Amino acid sequence: MEAKTQLARLQGVPAFAGREECRKYCMTHETLDVMQVNMGKKCNLSCKHCHIEAGLDRPEMMSREVMEACLQVFAKNDFTTLDITGGAPEMNPHFEWFVEQAAQRQIHTILRTNLVILEKEEYRHLPARFAETGVEIVASLPYYSEKDTDRQRGQGVFSSCLAMLQKLNRLGYGTSPELVLNLVYNPGGAFLPPNQAALTMDYRNKLADLYGISFNWLYTITNNPIGRFGDFLQRSGNMNSYLNRLAASYNPATVENMMCRSQLSVGWDGLLYDCDFNQALGLTINGINQIKDLIDHPITTRKIVFGNHCYACTAGAGSSCGGATA
Repeated sequence: MEAKTQLARLQGVPAFAGREECRKYCMTHETLDVMQVNMGKKCNLSCKHCHIEAGLDRPEMMSREVMEACLQVFAKNDFTTLDITGGAPEMNPHFEWFVEQAAQRQIHTILRTNLVILEKEEYRHLPARFAETGVEIVASLPYYSEKDTDRQRGQGVFSSCLAMLQKLNRLGYGTSPELVLNLVYNPGGAFLPPNQAALTMDYRNKLADLYGISFNWLYTITNNPIGRFGDFLQRSGNMNSYLNRLAASYNPATVENMMCRSQLSVGWDGLLYDCDFNQALGLTINGINQIKDLIDHPITTRKIVFGNHCYACTAGAGSSCGGATA
């Protein structure tokens, strides 16, 4: 709640919801494409930019009952993509069951992984199973240098990520058309990401030349001023300047393609949100906001819950879980 208050009272930032384009595109599409499921806040890492403040000490974990409800609602509402995130979703004890159930239903499944978790003994079998079932992998790699990556995500993370990316390449990820491997870049500070296409080429050249690593696409995602990154902005006295920078970089062309218009975000406890950022702030959707209660009710068009943190998704080239939007 404090984060919402801090963002709301900042001076000099016009209300995001009052923007002309936001009033025009304030409703979701009639049919949603993506169900993003947050498996919990437990994670083996404590990254500086994490908006849900995940870590080893977080007990929040999605139950199998909630996962079963997700699958039922997914089937009844013509979703096309199941997007699994966390925390480190692999640490949920029901994670493998959930992925197997999705595979049996031939659901296009995306896994958002920090890569490091897959090097641990109890998870080393997962990459091969992902390849067998065709899970699409979206892997966090803040930069192609050890110094920048470890500074943001922890000592030794870069070398672990490289080793796992090389293993994924050997399994066919990033090299076979049916096994998609995408990477994610987050800025290391209070600035916008560079051009996605140009940075993709930099990543391709560096990772291929130095480490023999191939991947499909790079997503550039703007840091949202909430969670650990929001705390950093507050401590350093940069919250107001960063949010003003986002607002000054507002791009009207990005609003129509905001990810909240075509997705449903499910929290670890089954509560429903327009996006993972709203989830971090506790801003549930308008209307029925518990996944179990949707089993017997079709999803209808709803008004999106906007806030000033949404400027992070509409600044510059835009930002979403799938990268730039404009």
